Amino acid sequence: MDLSAPLAWLVDEAGDSPGADRFLADLGSRLLTDGLPLAGGALTLAVPHPIIARRTWLWRADSGTVIEALGFAGAPPDPTGRDWLTELGPVQQHATGPAPDSPVLGWAATRPLSPAETGRLRETARFAAAPLAALAGRVALSALLEAYLGRRSAARVQAGALRRGTGETIRAALLCADLRDFTVLSEATEPTAMIAVLDAWFDRVAGAVHAFGGEVLKFIGDGVLAIFPVTGPPGEACEAALRAVAAARAGMSHLDAVRQAQGLPPLRFGAALHLGEILWGNIGAADRLDFTAIGPAVNLVSRLEGLCRPLGRSILISGALAAATATPLVALGEHRLRGIAAPCEVFTLPDAQ
Repeated sequence: MDLSAPLAWLVDEAGDSPGADRFLADLGSRLLTDGLPLAGGALTLAVPHPIIARRTWLWRADSGTVIEALGFAGAPPDPTGRDWLTELGPVQQHATGPAPDSPVLGWAATRPLSPAETGRLRETARFAAAPLAALAGRVALSALLEAYLGRRSAARVQAGALRRGTGETIRAALLCADLRDFTVLSEATEPTAMIAVLDAWFDRVAGAVHAFGGEVLKFIGDGVLAIFPVTGPPGEACEAALRAVAAARAGMSHLDAVRQAQGLPPLRFGAALHLGEILWGNIGAADRLDFTAIGPAVNLVSRLEGLCRPLGRSILISGALAAATATPLVALGEHRLRGIAAPCEVFTLPDAQ
């Protein structure tokens, strides 16, 4: 069978594309070389994610660049990037399968296409169906894993870190936080309202962690464990963790103001920060694993968070993290932590009550 270069690539090589951006750019450049007058292209994939409904990659023929646009659940749809393509020229778009959430390829041309050129794009969409189905499956798996594991942990699992006991020792700034009086609050609040309270709390903490480059490893009841891996000078991870906890506190202050206007009590919380080494990897039963962090540093930050109530502070910082940052902190002296042999120097932010 004598195939054009773009179709031969779709049959023989496209399935190995490392991602949707490369797939779109490679296919677009091959169609250009094959004589189609393209100005740009778009590829849209549906994703199973709590807030993202679809991901669209947009390619410009003049520069070869690809950018990504996210379509959020409940937002007005532009599922194929058609508005952007229209700015470039006449548009042709083709679903690669019969299902409503099938991948969609869209192309903008520098001039109106002839019937023969339109037919070539339709044929391209048919040949693209198989490699795009495989690519869509990988994108969907990535979205699911990221939603439940976090971006870094999901990447490790997808890379094949699946055996129990496998992992690596990394240095990280750790954040441990939880709500105060959660048991009392949950007994006085109906379950659906309690879930809304937890979601609002987690939105503030996790949103702040992600905004400053950290990753939430685990939600435990009303608690959060997050890490900021050290990838450069340790102070950078520590500063990011401090900014995140300050942002979370500001978010909770705003939430408490809203709750107060509704006649509801404030949500008290405690948070602790520490810098140390953790074992990050697979732990669990033979057939049920958790990709998480363990080690003395995790134990210390958890015990330090438990000291928030006795000291009457919402944020506590270990001496190890304080020594790695230039941020002004208030010393609270040395304190014994349950289960930790050596006393821990404890600090707080100047205005953290």
